[in-house]
This record gives sequence, C-alpha cells and structure tokens, in this order.
Amino acid sequence: MPHTMEWNVHLDLVEDEGTTKARATLDTGTATVTGRGVAMRAPGDRDVPEIGDEFAAGRALRDLGEQLLHTAEHDVAAVGAAPEPRRSPMYGWPL
Repeated sequence: MPHTMEWNVHLDLVEDEGTTKARATLDTGTATVTGRGVAMRAPGDRDVPEIGDEFAAGRALRDLGEQLLHTAEHDVAAVGAAPEPRRSPMYGWPL
C-alpha cells in the first residue's frame, strides 16, 4: 500500500561578527524537530558570510538527521524489533 507524506524544513540563519547560527526545523504535520548548528570564523579568515551559512546550515541539518535516526531506532525498539546496524560510513570513514 503506497504511503506519501510531505515534511517541511525551515532553515533560519543568523550571522553576527563572524559567528553564524542555524536552526533547521522539521514539521512532519504531527511533530516538530529542531536541529542546531554553529560556525565561527577564525580571526585571520576573510569575511565570506556564505561559507559560515554553509557550515552552520550543514551542521544544523546533520543534527536534525541524527535526531531523526535516534527517534527511528527508538521506535523500532518500541515495537520489539532490533534496529539495523549502520553500514554506511559516516563522513567518509569506515566505522
């Protein structure tokens, strides 16, 4: 039986004096999950706000993804099944 859902993610970015903060909010229609990320420019780095945005947003989305994986693993255990071990390497390095 097909199952189709639409989840929406809203990403807020705020930069202030070399520090960029990101908040990624997922709305599933029944729950809201928020991931957070921060990027800080080193004192000697050029001021390129887009780079801070990319790092902070990526970290917020990674945080959001990790929360979703933990929730799914908890839900699988709650129905009496064991979660499948992760097979894909994180960040390009084998586990």
